[in-house]
This record gives sequence, C-alpha cells and structure tokens, in this order.
Amino acid sequence: MSGDSDRAPDDSSPFDAARPPEAEGAPYADCVLCREPTEYPESYKGITLCPVCAWQEAQRTACSG
Repeated sequence: MSGDSDRAPDDSSPFDAARPPEAEGAPYADCVLCREPTEYPESYKGITLCPVCAWQEAQRTACSG
C-alpha cells in the first residue's frame, strides 16, 4: 500500500466522469427516454436523461439488498 497516502483526497465521484457537462442556456438536449429537455447542452453526444428519468433509472439499477 505504499504510495496510497501520497494521494490527495478526491471529492469527485467515479460516476461524475461519465456525466455530461451542464448547459449554461438553451438549447438543451432531449431525454432519450421521454424526450423532455434535460440540463445538458444539445451539442453533447451520448445518452442524456432528464432528472426524472435519471432518478427512475437509478431506482431500477439500485441494489435492493
């Protein structure tokens, strides 16, 4: 484990790396599930979900224990 203590604490989540950047204004990308506007820029290429669909997807994929 040598070298692990030399690393600075990192507040970022491993899930943040896959999250697209938030848009600063219109136009917004459409949600790939419900076609509602998301908080992401239209220029982002990839899967974008609105907050509602993102929450529902998280509930579906969460470990139920």
